[in-house]
Amino acid sequence: MAAAAHESEFSPTHGAARVERTFAFIDLSGFTALTDQAGDTEAVSVLACFRATVRQVSSERAVRVAKWLGDGAMLVSVTREPLVEAIIDMHHIIEDTCGGLPLRAGLAAGPVILFEGDDYIGSVVNLAARLCDLAGAGHVIAPAEIVTPAMVDILVEPVGSITVRGFEAPVDVVRLDRLPGRVAALEP
Repeated sequence: MAAAAHESEFSPTHGAARVERTFAFIDLSGFTALTDQAGDTEAVSVLACFRATVRQVSSERAVRVAKWLGDGAMLVSVTREPLVEAIIDMHHIIEDTCGGLPLRAGLAAGPVILFEGDDYIGSVVNLAARLCDLAGAGHVIAPAEIVTPAMVDILVEPVGSITVRGFEAPVDVVRLDRLPGRVAALEP
């Protein structure tokens, strides 16, 4: 009897559940060069502004900062729309108020393994990270299927199919932004 209880503690699903989530990885483009050229004081000031903006916008959009990555972050949401809107707002606010550095972002949505209540495992997380790496300065990119009819204030620009390292099939990608005239929740 004790052996059966012991075996279940180490079963493949112990501490894990399959969930649907949306992820974004964001990064300040040019932060390393800024640090080298302007020095530590300016870099810390820009980073503090970046993180304060990410925290505020995330909190207003019901998005969670899963982890900080130096001058970047991984964010997660249970639904797509709030995270897409949050990232686009962050993109504009940070560029306008945090030293002029553009944000780049990659997003993806789908099923992942939620492990031990606070870690996410799966190709969706990897795709969001890799898209962030591929995004140009000031660009927010995502697989085309992330777009939903509820995203009425979002400008969607097709980019085309791209090869993403670690993924067998090309990914149909779109660039996301806010429609002209739309104001971010926290405009400066």
